[in-house]
Amino acid sequence: MAKSKNIIPIYKEPLRTIPHNIFRDNNPDYDELEQRPRMPVVALFDNIRSMFNVGSMFRTADGAWLEEIIVSGYTAVPPRKEIAKTALGAEYSVPWRSLPRAVDAIRAIKKRGYTAVALEHTTRSRSFTRVDYEFPLVFVVGNEGVGVQDEIVQECDFAVEIPQNGMKSSLNVAVAFGIMLYELRRQWDLQP
Repeated sequence: MAKSKNIIPIYKEPLRTIPHNIFRDNNPDYDELEQRPRMPVVALFDNIRSMFNVGSMFRTADGAWLEEIIVSGYTAVPPRKEIAKTALGAEYSVPWRSLPRAVDAIRAIKKRGYTAVALEHTTRSRSFTRVDYEFPLVFVVGNEGVGVQDEIVQECDFAVEIPQNGMKSSLNVAVAFGIMLYELRRQWDLQP
């Protein structure tokens, strides 16, 4: 069978960006989105200082289409203009709730059968890529300066960390959240 001269194999087509207006024009509406199954992951934000980080994590949570965000401690909640600036509307597409104490939230969600994971450097933490995660799960990210509180880490089933190879011992919490969330999404997408 002869090949058509009009069809360009994908690898011969030049690499180029897709204009943002095409993405905006193809965004699904909220009703359509709600039909999509959410990844069975709950993120717990404990004592996040920066509202810009909170907004960024909401936006990342939307991109991975996770189940829920639980906001605890003194972490700010929507509506706040600082959160909205980086969330870009994701504070409306991701289910969230606020609970005052992260420890109580972890205990309650574990009773629902979720595995609890702390994203934190601990004496026994493992590299986040060397774990086969079992779903459903909840993972905790903590304060930009001090990380996840010890009492919360102790309630978790285990801890994972993102290995650091430079001078600094940690990443920005929103960056670390995104890296971890997309590893979870990768593993979830590989399941049958």
